[in-house]
Amino acid sequence: MTVTKASLIQALFEKEILSKAEAARVVDTLFEIIKQNLATGEDILISGFGKWMIKAKRERRGRNPQTGQDLTIDPRRVVTFRASGVLRRLINK
Repeated sequence: MTVTKASLIQALFEKEILSKAEAARVVDTLFEIIKQNLATGEDILISGFGKWMIKAKRERRGRNPQTGQDLTIDPRRVVTFRASGVLRRLINK
């Protein structure tokens, strides 16, 4: 099962932690904070879960798989995630 934003909101609501509207605001605010920090190049670290980081990819050669034509892939920044040791141990039980 894929966890969606709606399922996170529903889980907070079902545990009687927050009303549905409050849960939606909390989830939206959390994601907005994460997006803003990543956009400015800051890392996001959630202890016991993992770390999101921005990595710079340099320009490189590529190939169009349909035509076989060589092309240049522009430099860009990508988001990477590294799971914490706690999460890795939980996954590998």
